[in-house]
Amino acid sequence: MEPISAPTASPAAGAAQAATPERMISSDFETFLRMLTAQIENQDPLNPLESSDFAVQLATFSGVEQQVRTNELISALDSRMGALGMAQLAGLVGMEALAPVPAEYRGAPVTILPAPQTVADRAELVVRDSAGVVERFTIPVLPERFEWSGILPDGSALPAGRYSFEVVSYDAAGAVLLTETPPIYTPVIEARNEEGATRLILDGGTSVDAQEVTGLRPGNA
Repeated sequence: MEPISAPTASPAAGAAQAATPERMISSDFETFLRMLTAQIENQDPLNPLESSDFAVQLATFSGVEQQVRTNELISALDSRMGALGMAQLAGLVGMEALAPVPAEYRGAPVTILPAPQTVADRAELVVRDSAGVVERFTIPVLPERFEWSGILPDGSALPAGRYSFEVVSYDAAGAVLLTETPPIYTPVIEARNEEGATRLILDGGTSVDAQEVTGLRPGNA
């Protein structure tokens, strides 16, 4: 008599599909034992089944049972890790992230961290809106925090809106050495986990990968 294979699922109704893996294993194992007993009782006395074949069948079923239990443990661990990740993401909301993005100006100063070329003789901060350059002025050739107020030299304030920044480094002859977007502090309004990567939605709707963020501070710092 040929060794029996694992019992196949019968086409039961939706209740069987809703059964838990533990109940399915228990039910299948009982069925397996009944079939194994029937196999022993009805085997050919002149050609009995080798005991090693029984052992192989039992080991195969035990391996499947163990794999199902392992999968359940992994799923439970993933759920716990996912909940922890969401708790950590929630902690980012309300913080201010340091990233090279435009600013949503509403009258409050914008904190900029320019980093001109160390070999530069002069550096400028260039401010633009959707229409073009609205302001440009000399800044120290040092990686120092700078507060952009949005107030022009004549004392007038720029209107609320989105502004972008560039730091331009010049050599002694006035040639441009480097033009780059400086990081600014922007409030985090949402944090997302997208395909295993964390993305932050900043004030104004700008979305950045968490890897682009080089600093964090409490809101309204």
